[in-house]
Amino acid sequence: MDMAKKQVQELQIQKTMENLRKNRMEAFYLETAAEVPAQVASLLNEGDVVAVGGSMTLAQTGVMDLLRSGKYRFLDRYAPGLSEEQVRQVFIDSFSADAYLCSANAVTMNGELYNVDGNSNRVAAICYGPRSVIMVVGCNKIVPDLDAAVQYVKRVSAPANAVRLHCGTYCASAGVCQGLGKEGMTAGCGADARICCSYVVSAHQRQAGRIKVILVGEPLGY
Repeated sequence: MDMAKKQVQELQIQKTMENLRKNRMEAFYLETAAEVPAQVASLLNEGDVVAVGGSMTLAQTGVMDLLRSGKYRFLDRYAPGLSEEQVRQVFIDSFSADAYLCSANAVTMNGELYNVDGNSNRVAAICYGPRSVIMVVGCNKIVPDLDAAVQYVKRVSAPANAVRLHCGTYCASAGVCQGLGKEGMTAGCGADARICCSYVVSAHQRQAGRIKVILVGEPLGY
């Protein structure tokens, strides 16, 4: 990366971390994705019950391999042969996990986390239940404010995830959300397969340190 661009990125990350901490979340910075598993392991105890939300970032960084290492009691929603009802039970059991791992759809430089969900199990666990929530977030998801976060999801996150999940939505075929240019963050399509159903902004936290955000100086996920 160009040194000037890298310096600007690091300044933006520093401001984001300062404001996450003001909002009573823990914040960490790693230059590379390769460092993520060790950082995550440092935030877990052997034998912890751990669960995950749907996330490309966790797979890209090797976190899923860490959780399947046998050191933890992993509630693996992706285990082979699970029925739809068994997956639902994993989601429910996740609310009492020691740690819940996921990514964020966007992180603002004001120290806010913006997440949009289809099944809503991920945003539910972020809000309440697991004793610790650990988010791994690539630098591509850092945005100036909530307005920019809404635009990022409509232009990048939602279309990419809809394609990945083979959803029959407008954004999966057009590459952008149908709600662009319309008023309100929830504007969008009316498809049965819509993945933007529940919207959560995490700001100042009542329980200090429950949410931990690991920012990575590389683009990760969508």
